[in-house]
Amino acid sequence: MAEHLPQHDTPPRDWTDGHVDRWQPVLPDLDPDIEAAVTRMSRLTRHLGRVREQGVADYGLHKHEFDTLHVLAGRGGHAAPSDLRADLNLAPASISGRLEALERRGFVVRNPSTEDRRKVDIVLTDAGRAAWQEALDVVGREERRLLGVLSEEERRLLSGLLRKVMLVQEAERQQPAGH
Repeated sequence: MAEHLPQHDTPPRDWTDGHVDRWQPVLPDLDPDIEAAVTRMSRLTRHLGRVREQGVADYGLHKHEFDTLHVLAGRGGHAAPSDLRADLNLAPASISGRLEALERRGFVVRNPSTEDRRKVDIVLTDAGRAAWQEALDVVGREERRLLGVLSEEERRLLSGLLRKVMLVQEAERQQPAGH
């Protein structure tokens, strides 16, 4: 009877493994784990961006329209133009043009503000919510497909690790100039 030795299967390799293998001889001080993590995050972000752009286009939206509807939906379906402008980091004239185009398509309406008659509230219409939700569902399905290979615990761990990294990046952004 042959003795069964434990099998040490090597994990499957992805494109990034080859990328790191190519660069390690060129950059001997390269940390392969940092390079692999950053490269995978970058490639995943680009992939999801392409899926998002295609999903948005498939539902007859431009990226900037989707972004505006997304921010508006995230504010409960109504907001002041100045809030949308700040959330989207746009110039005042840019938000006006976006809102006019969305209003022409029936995706938003402008209502007089209940707090100040000189101002308007932008309200997401049912048609706008449906267009946004349909495009969003395309991205959500792909995110679930990709991250669905991870257990709930692994997804929580990944999210927590990325939060730890982002907190460093966000803290640096908030530092006053010269510090």
